[in-house]
Amino acid sequence: MIKVQHLSKRYGEVVVLKDISTEIKKGEVVSIIGPSGTGKSTFLRCLNLLDHPSGGSIHVDGYNILEKKADIAKVRQKMNMVFQSFNLFSHLSVIDNLTLAPMKLLGKSREDAENKSLKLLRLVGLAEKANNYPDELSGGQKQRIAIARCLAMDPEVILFDEPTSALDPTMVSEVLSVIRKLAQEGMTMLIVTHEMSFARDVSSRIFYMDQGLIYEEGTPEQIFDAPQRARTRNFIHRIRNCIFKITSPDFDLYALNGEVEGFCDKQFLSKETRNNLLLIIEELLLIYKPLLKTIPLELTLAYSEKNETLELACESEGKQCNPLESDQLVDELGVNLIKRFSTNIAYAWDGHKNKLTISIQTSRGV
Repeated sequence: MIKVQHLSKRYGEVVVLKDISTEIKKGEVVSIIGPSGTGKSTFLRCLNLLDHPSGGSIHVDGYNILEKKADIAKVRQKMNMVFQSFNLFSHLSVIDNLTLAPMKLLGKSREDAENKSLKLLRLVGLAEKANNYPDELSGGQKQRIAIARCLAMDPEVILFDEPTSALDPTMVSEVLSVIRKLAQEGMTMLIVTHEMSFARDVSSRIFYMDQGLIYEEGTPEQIFDAPQRARTRNFIHRIRNCIFKITSPDFDLYALNGEVEGFCDKQFLSKETRNNLLLIIEELLLIYKPLLKTIPLELTLAYSEKNETLELACESEGKQCNPLESDQLVDELGVNLIKRFSTNIAYAWDGHKNKLTISIQTSRGV
């Protein structure tokens, strides 16, 4: 359906995209992941000609959309885009947001446009909001309306540019559920996303972008379980691990808790798992606190999506000392709480470092 050859994009001296060549087949769902600033959104905007490429070619159904005579409006009808910031018309009702373009650009009657729009609102679960205005909706509802508005133009391809990045974490799942439904119905989609669990679940193919290139591509299993290239492996390792270095007993517990919660949200771990993890960390830090006056502590959170296991590793230098068994450091109530919410606890000393590893029962959910 889409064939891209040697696509490039530069802004002055800054090269954003370098020699990208790929093909997208009808019905494919391709998630585009990678660090910020590597050209993911620019790639989508070039496909839709919101940004004009500096070089290369783009064919959609065999039609070269970069030709001077190309009808850009028709291209965008065929390949529509959903943005992270909704872009709804605030002065129009929901139903009017959906019917405006089909009436103006496709020549549909108001009756036909409204009937189609109500059908789409039912698809995204918001038919009861047809006469509301955007300011009366939550962020998740606005994004679902934006998806329905996109579908009202009967596109063959939908481009999603980080559709959940502007949402409260509690609203992410409702938008992702709609995209999942479209995937099941065979809609061709390219999705720039930071939701790794979602990308793995919904995609037929993953593009990992880095340095302005499609650095590695493959099935979700290939990219997330066995990436072949170094930068891909480093990226996947980072998103599944979170490291905290604590160098003082006066550490900022609130900031630490915020980062832990963010890590759990990215892995789609349940509220129960998150709360158990936060409790374990708080109790551990109380036990370690006397040591922090002289010895720094490194905490590493690691989540394996394949095995659905969450591990918390605590490393500190110095002489052999298991803090959960030391007579000087042990808080019996704290130790009991840690054991209660852990599935396994292991201690090791290599002659220089103490390492305490705690396995935590996990469950998925938002």
